[in-house]
Amino acid sequence: MKVLFKLLFIFILLVSCNSDSKKEDTQKIELNNSQPKTTIMNDTTPKVTGIGGIFFKSENPQQAREWYGKHLGLAIDDYGSAFEFRNANRAEEINYLRWSPFEDSTDYFNPSTKDFMINYRVQNIEALVKQLKENGVNVVDEITEFEYGKFVHLMDLEGNKIELWEPIDSFFTEMGGETTK
Repeated sequence: MKVLFKLLFIFILLVSCNSDSKKEDTQKIELNNSQPKTTIMNDTTPKVTGIGGIFFKSENPQQAREWYGKHLGLAIDDYGSAFEFRNANRAEEINYLRWSPFEDSTDYFNPSTKDFMINYRVQNIEALVKQLKENGVNVVDEITEFEYGKFVHLMDLEGNKIELWEPIDSFFTEMGGETTK
């Protein structure tokens, strides 16, 4: 009987110690979750960071632009509309997304046969393209550089042409002009 009592005592002691450690673990987790999350500002991981543009074919791009401006309030320019937004990691930085109808006859979406193309904002485009090529992705052309950023095109698994853009948003901010907000 003494042995049984000792075993029961040890069992109760172990259970109570274990539940105390669980409480401590829970408290640690709660404390860790209560601390503010910090964003790494110097992250150079090659990746997509957002949408940079939505491009689609149109029978009459000028009329399409006017219709969207009149009925949906888009700020229209010769190319479509520039949407302005704030960078999630640097709130003082203005970023842009381009919405643009293209002529039905455009070859800009080739070799895709689709009537649209999405532009993705990226960081570290050189490393991203290297990584994509190593993984067997069909990169259609070489990186080209303009005063407003670097571009390259690739095909996804469904035959959609994708445009990757490493932007220089300050170019558009300095250029000025009306934007959709």
